Amino acid sequence: MTLLADGSLYLRRALALALAIQLVGCGGTPTPAPSPPPSGGSSTTTPIKHVIIVIGENRSFDNLFATYQPPPGSSQQVWNLLSQQVVTATGAPGPNFAAAVQHQASDTDVYRLSPPQTGSFSTLPQPNTTLNPLLFPPATQYGIASDPGLAPDDQHLLNDGGIFPQFYFVPDNRFPADLPNGPFPITQYLKYSDTMGDPVHRFYQMWQQIDCSAASITSSNPSGCTADLFPWVATSVGWGLENTPPPLPLTDQSTFQGAVSMGFYNMAAGDVPYFAYLANTYAISDNYHQFMLGGTGPNSISIGTGTPLVYSDANGNPATPPALQVENPNPYAGSNNWYQQDGFYLPDSGNESNASYTDCSDSTQPGVSAIMNYLAALPYKPFNSGNCAPGAYYLVNNQDPSYNRDGTLRADQSHTVGPSSVPTIGDALSAAGISWKYYGEGFSSSGFGGIYSHYCEICNPFQYAPSIMTTDLKNNLQDITQFYQDVQNGTLPAVSFVKPDDIVDAHPGTSLPELYEAFCRNLVDTVKGQNSLWQQTAIFITLDESGGNYDSGYIQPIDFFGDGPRIPLIAVSPFAKTGYVDHTYGDHASLLKFIEKNWGLKPLSSRSRDNLPNPQSAPNASYFPTNSPAIGDLMTLFNF
Repeated sequence: MTLLADGSLYLRRALALALAIQLVGCGGTPTPAPSPPPSGGSSTTTPIKHVIIVIGENRSFDNLFATYQPPPGSSQQVWNLLSQQVVTATGAPGPNFAAAVQHQASDTDVYRLSPPQTGSFSTLPQPNTTLNPLLFPPATQYGIASDPGLAPDDQHLLNDGGIFPQFYFVPDNRFPADLPNGPFPITQYLKYSDTMGDPVHRFYQMWQQIDCSAASITSSNPSGCTADLFPWVATSVGWGLENTPPPLPLTDQSTFQGAVSMGFYNMAAGDVPYFAYLANTYAISDNYHQFMLGGTGPNSISIGTGTPLVYSDANGNPATPPALQVENPNPYAGSNNWYQQDGFYLPDSGNESNASYTDCSDSTQPGVSAIMNYLAALPYKPFNSGNCAPGAYYLVNNQDPSYNRDGTLRADQSHTVGPSSVPTIGDALSAAGISWKYYGEGFSSSGFGGIYSHYCEICNPFQYAPSIMTTDLKNNLQDITQFYQDVQNGTLPAVSFVKPDDIVDAHPGTSLPELYEAFCRNLVDTVKGQNSLWQQTAIFITLDESGGNYDSGYIQPIDFFGDGPRIPLIAVSPFAKTGYVDHTYGDHASLLKFIEKNWGLKPLSSRSRDNLPNPQSAPNASYFPTNSPAIGDLMTLFNF
C-alpha cells in the first residue's frame, strides 16, 4: 500500500489552525455542557427514566413495511406502497404501479443530482448477489453455534435458510430476468429465511438515486425528489471498484448490481411478523429518516453526534485528508456515470482510494455544486446554509475510528477519521451526571472461526471521540451480554445504545429481517420481564439507514448531507400510543432531541441538527413541515 499513514504530505499547520478557529461548535470546540439537573440527572420531564435505542442495519421503511395495514377498525393511516396503491396486498402491481417506475439516464461529463433521463427500463435489470455470496445459514457461513443476542428458542434461526451456489457479482437466478419495472415482493421468489444481494448505499450514489430537482417540486412533493433512478445508479456506479484507471474497459463497464433495491417484504402476507405485532401494539413513525444520504458509518455516528464528523489530525484539529480519500463523483470521460474517485478500500487489491471526504464549502470540489445549487433553489433556506464550515472535509462514507476498543490508538491511521472533537451525546450526558452505555454485540470478542468478532467498529459513534476513548468513559462501551446483566441486576443506565452484531442486524447479504426481529424480541421480552424497569422505559427500534433500498416516502432536504430515505422507527413502551402511526417528520437527530428534552439538556453544538425546531404542518399535509427545515422530538409517539 502506498498511502501515508498520517497523510502528512497533505497537512498544513497554518491551515489546520485556521480551520480549528472556524469550526468552533462543529468539530473544533464542544459547546459548554449544561449544568447537571437536580438529583444527579434523575429528574426527567416525562415518566421515562430509561431510553433504549436499538439500531439494526440497511432497510428502508417500504422494504419492511410496504404492505403494513393498521388493525381493522383503526383510524390510523400509513404511507406505504400499499396505501399509495403502488402494489396490492398480495404484492402484485397495483393501480398506481407506474408511480414507482424506474428510469435510465445519461451523465457523461460532471456529476448531476438529476441527470437527463433516456427512458424507463422495459423490465428491471435482474437482481444480483452483489458483494455477498449467498451462503446461508449463518451457522454454516460464520462457523458459529449460537448468537448471544438471540433467546434460546430463536437460536435455531441460525440454521435456517438454504445453501445457494451463487457467489459474488452474478445474476441471482432465483429471480426472473424480466421483473416488471417497479417494486417486487421478495418472498414470491425466496423464503423469508433466505438472503439476497446488498444494494449500493454510498453518499453521492444515494443523492442520485432519489433524483432531486427543484423543477419537480409540487404541493404533493415539496422537495422534488422522485426516487426513480435506483437501478440505473446501481448498474452504472453501484459496487464498482472505482479507481484510476477504471477496473474495466469503459466500453464494458458494469457493476453487476441489477435491481436488488426494488425488492420489498410483504407484511400483509405474513412477512416481518414481529415488527407488525409491535406496530399494532405500540407506535410507529412512517416519516422517520436516515440522517444522511449514504451508508452505515456516517448514519450510525449521527445517532451520537447529530452532525457529521470532520477529518482531523492527531490533535483533533480539522485537516486535509489524503488525496485518494477525497470524493470525486464526476464521471470518467467516455463513461456513463462511472465515478472517477469513490470506491471502497480493499486491502492489497490495488484499490486504496476509499474516498470518503468532501469539502462542501468549496463549490469547485467535484459533486458539491450540484447539491448546493439544488438546495439554493428550494423554497426555504437549508440549515446553516448547507451546514458546511469553511475548509472542513466531512465524512460522507465509511472510515474507521482512530481508536481500538481498549482506547489505544490504531497502529495504522491511514484509513481513519482522526481523533474527533465533534461533541457527542455521551459527553453531554456524562457532564450532566446522567448514566449511559453503548452495548455493541461482539465488543469483547476477537479472533477467527467460532469466536470471530462480528462487532461493528464503524457503527459506534463514541469510539471516534478522544473525550470518550482516552478517559474512563471508554468503560461505558460494553458487550451485549452486559446489557442483559444490567437489566437483570437493576443497573441499566438512563440511556442505552444497543447494536446487534452483523449476523443479526438485518443487513442484506449477511443477515436477515427475521434475525433482527428475533434480536429485538429477546430484548423487549427481557425488559418487560422486569416490571419496575418496563414501567419507566421507552425502547426505540430503528435502523441506521435504508441500505439503498427503494422507498416511496417524502424526503425533506435539510443541509448538504441529507435527509435520506425513510427507515422504520418503532416506539415500544407502556406509554406508547397503542397502534399509532405518527406522521411527524423526524430523523436520527430526533433521538437526541428526545433525550435532551427528557433530561433537560441543550443541543450538542451549533451545527448539530438537534437545534432544529419541531415540525409544523398544514391541515391534511402532516408529512411536510411548513417550517422546514424541522425535525420532531418523538414525543408525539407517546401519551404522557
